[in-house]
Amino acid sequence: MDLHELTISSFRKGLLEKRFSALEVTRAYLSRIREGDEKIGAFLSIFEKEAEQEASCVDERVRKGSELSLLAGVPLGVKDNFLIQGTRTTAGSKILSDYKASYDATVIRKLKGAGAVFLGKTNLDEFAMGSSTENSGFQVTRNPHNTEHVPGGSSGGSAAAVAADFALAALGSDTGGSIRQPAAFCGVAGLKPTYGAISRSGLIAMASSLDQIGLLAKTAEDAAILFSEIQGGDAYDSTSMPDALDIETLLRPNEGDIKNLTIGIPEEYFIEGSDAPVVRGVEQAIERIKSLGFKVKSVRLPHTKYALSTYYIIMPAEVSANLARFDGVRYPGIPEVEENVLRLRDLYFKTRGKGFGAEARRRILLGTFVLSAGYYDAYYAKAQKVRALIRQDFDAAFRKVDVLLTPVTPTHAFRIGEKTDNPLSMYLSDIFTVPVNLAGLPALALPVKKYTVGSGEFPVGFQLIGKRFREADILGVGRMYEGSN
Repeated sequence: MDLHELTISSFRKGLLEKRFSALEVTRAYLSRIREGDEKIGAFLSIFEKEAEQEASCVDERVRKGSELSLLAGVPLGVKDNFLIQGTRTTAGSKILSDYKASYDATVIRKLKGAGAVFLGKTNLDEFAMGSSTENSGFQVTRNPHNTEHVPGGSSGGSAAAVAADFALAALGSDTGGSIRQPAAFCGVAGLKPTYGAISRSGLIAMASSLDQIGLLAKTAEDAAILFSEIQGGDAYDSTSMPDALDIETLLRPNEGDIKNLTIGIPEEYFIEGSDAPVVRGVEQAIERIKSLGFKVKSVRLPHTKYALSTYYIIMPAEVSANLARFDGVRYPGIPEVEENVLRLRDLYFKTRGKGFGAEARRRILLGTFVLSAGYYDAYYAKAQKVRALIRQDFDAAFRKVDVLLTPVTPTHAFRIGEKTDNPLSMYLSDIFTVPVNLAGLPALALPVKKYTVGSGEFPVGFQLIGKRFREADILGVGRMYEGSN
């Protein structure tokens, strides 16, 4: 079987027609990981025995003719900030290097019920803080298209796993572009749903008003299938919204309805300084959209220029609060503290200092500063007001158009080590993605064309942004775009 050509829908078809078994496909992926992941570094842990057991259970249900979910037997990677009961869950940080989850995240529970197969946990920037997956406490992940370059971040392990055919799809999280940017760098599809469309219970929090669970897959259709299984409200997450989506429309979009959507092109997203290949690629995507019969018009999002600075005030503030619980004492992770430490403050300095990497420390300190007395009103409160203006810009644009089309990043995948000494340069990778998180909107990153690992080409992606809880719109447009390639 050709893993590169396999999709979720073609996997299901082949499974039901008994052209292959779930166990055969699972073993094929595990074999590919063993052979190739030493070079890529996509996975932090592999669940070989558990994966084979679940695949065998699915095969038994196939033999009995039992009803199967759309994801039964589908081999998935899981970003290592999702809790899976009994498994090591590190969030890419040494402070959690020995932590084992005591319960399942809600999305994991749903996927287990659907019969999905978990191949293992994928690498990430520490606590999902980064744009390159170089900030992991354990290893650097490399881009399968060119191993001298980054896969993006923070869901770089998940994106690399899908691009390298180590997994059929993967879970990720997106706080400021952590699904869409690596999707663009690795040439795969990446969906960041509406804030509240998926329960965040069991996701290790980074910035709670910005975090959203999403996914990486090969196609927009695969993204729709996986999203349909994990979306929905949850009593354990008060921000999640029950029954907000029309699943039938999501899985079986009406081409006529989709073609009636108007696509907006925000002027502010086409700026000087973007790499020429990225500009050409996005222009190519726009021309393809026009050729499909979509009406395209220019729109304005005037407060976009403040989005990055707004994000890098609000996000560290929430990081500072969320990471306060990781003190190196309540969670196993940093052993060997001198016995003569008598004061709790000294103990925290030692355990937290050893446990957090440079980027995590930087964001904790920045967040603590902007929340401190005398600076809260000057920075954090003002940033929240600007966030409201950014959201209003999107609301105004969506009164004129149905979907926005923008670049994902200003560059293609940069070299490993190129930006590690310049945090500001690294943060600029998120310039086109953070406004979506600030506004809580859904967005889909797609490759301009189909990229093959080893072709020598760097992938370029574009982004479709939709109205709240209108994932069906962006996924429908994405499916039509892919079908025209």
